[in-house]
Amino acid sequence: MTETFRKLCEAARPAYAIDPSLYSKYNVKRGLRNADNTGVLVGLTNIGDAHGYILNEGDKIPDEGVLRYRGVDVRDIVNRCREEDRHGYEEVVYLLLFGKLPTKEELNGFTKFLGKRHNLPDGFTEDMILKAPSPNIMNKLARAILATYSYDDDPDTLTLENMLRQSIELIARIPTMVTYGYYAKVHYYDKKSLIIHAPDESLSTAENFLHMIRPDNNFSKLEADTLDECLIIHAEHGGGNNSTFTTHVVSSSGTDTYSALAAAVGSLKGPLHGGANIKVREMIDDFKANIKDITDAKEVGAYIEKILQRQAFDGAGLVYGMGHAIYTKSDPRAVLLKEKARVLAKEKNREDEFCLYELVETLTPSIFNRLKNTDRVMCANVDLYSGFVYSMLGIPHELYTPIFAISRAAGWCAHRMEEVLVGGKIIRPAYKNVVGKSPYFNLGDRK
Repeated sequence: MTETFRKLCEAARPAYAIDPSLYSKYNVKRGLRNADNTGVLVGLTNIGDAHGYILNEGDKIPDEGVLRYRGVDVRDIVNRCREEDRHGYEEVVYLLLFGKLPTKEELNGFTKFLGKRHNLPDGFTEDMILKAPSPNIMNKLARAILATYSYDDDPDTLTLENMLRQSIELIARIPTMVTYGYYAKVHYYDKKSLIIHAPDESLSTAENFLHMIRPDNNFSKLEADTLDECLIIHAEHGGGNNSTFTTHVVSSSGTDTYSALAAAVGSLKGPLHGGANIKVREMIDDFKANIKDITDAKEVGAYIEKILQRQAFDGAGLVYGMGHAIYTKSDPRAVLLKEKARVLAKEKNREDEFCLYELVETLTPSIFNRLKNTDRVMCANVDLYSGFVYSMLGIPHELYTPIFAISRAAGWCAHRMEEVLVGGKIIRPAYKNVVGKSPYFNLGDRK
């Protein structure tokens, strides 16, 4: 940083300060949250419902977490797919987009319809991905989605038919965009071999991603089954999560599908949203580097205390993967993923590491409440175990958040169509100006 630029930064700093007491004075709903941390009601939806507490005469009562897609409990979807030994992400996409569970014939037809659309447009890989690689796959994905606008003969029409076509094409293509974006990064930034595998339309979304991302195309059934479950549980989470709300906000202006989904990707990239799984992995690596026995509850608890007191890890005072804006007693996604993580850890000989995750989950709530002098009910969220699962699948950490985007594209597309077709009003909340009046001084009179 040059001295000139340093002075410019110091001059700018006061312009971005607001007295924190003013937020209480004007009853500002920071983060669109009420004082009890419940979300401000800003819309209605038929798509997803995340339940984690009960409101009774103004009191927030903790409850077991439930996640429903179009009214269907996600646990029922996952458990039935396990019982029938089949993949379910394509079924979830159909459910979210069309509002009902497909018949066997409808599901087979839709899965084939998706499979035929995994390939990118002619010339797209060379011109839009390989010629402009990015060190961050989420940024590359956002750019690729935006670029698809130029390959669409009818990008702006806002009919159900046109938006549904665009949605299905994007849901099918995003896994390919992510894979090719990753290998462009590996080649141009890491100086490794460039590998481009064509998608296989006969494979499920989970199988196809592993087929494309693995240099030898090989993967086990357990690996594909696990990734499919990851896609199922990440596909939708109501209208209020940051990236989906971004989709609503941007779509409410009447813009195109590609602009709306690219904005959602930008939101999901953030470490407080989809990027949290990477922060969990970094935190766990920090545990392993600083304690002798990762299975010892006393050692793990002492280090959790250091993290919460801002004396360890990144100094933020956060135990990543713990706590959620909605879920209190349990996050159903974390419960399902933990079951799969336990099985994988045994197969991959990583049971000690699984023990560390489990200790973080069980010890953090009581340590947090003791240090903060509170009685908050806190559970593990989905990010605690997702990065661990991806690492056991041999998936590079650069792809953890992009996999989230691959899955969540289904929910984003459903919410976009809902906003455009029934929202009916541009989203435009209010901000109160608290700077007051200031006179204009002539240039020669300014100090």
